[in-house]
Amino acid sequence: MLLSDFHKVIQTSMGWTNSHLHLFNKNETCYAEKTADDFTWEELGHVDYQEMKVLDLLINEGEKIIYKYDFGDGWKHDVILEQILPGEENELMKPICLAGKMNCPPEDCGGISGYSDMLEILKNPDHEEYESFIEWLGAKFDPEHFNLNKVNKMLKSKDYGCVELDD
Repeated sequence: MLLSDFHKVIQTSMGWTNSHLHLFNKNETCYAEKTADDFTWEELGHVDYQEMKVLDLLINEGEKIIYKYDFGDGWKHDVILEQILPGEENELMKPICLAGKMNCPPEDCGGISGYSDMLEILKNPDHEEYESFIEWLGAKFDPEHFNLNKVNKMLKSKDYGCVELDD
């Protein structure tokens, strides 16, 4: 799988909307999509991942890469190759989510501390910010909810269910 497609799988699995920049990091090297207006690319030493596959970075079981998303909120995920399963040489496999727990932190909630604060506010209908959070999130937001079937259905669709940004 291409790293650009793997990004889409992570976005879909997390319930995010592909609204921010992202990168993969392994051994202090950053792999990202190069954009035409990125004037800091060369000085940062980033590697354009457009033609790279996950197996270019994760070869052996136990290896890890880091996925960073939304540099303002600072989401950071350890991606660990747990097991290599046998398969046919050219077999096209779709990703499958095996399990999940709780709802995804919404986009632009302020990272870990912002999400934690939001959850505390949602427990207290008398809090001064409660109504604004309900309006922003929608009354149906349940932080405990995770829909495995919905995620897997989306992962089977075009672009793995990821919302594509307009160029």
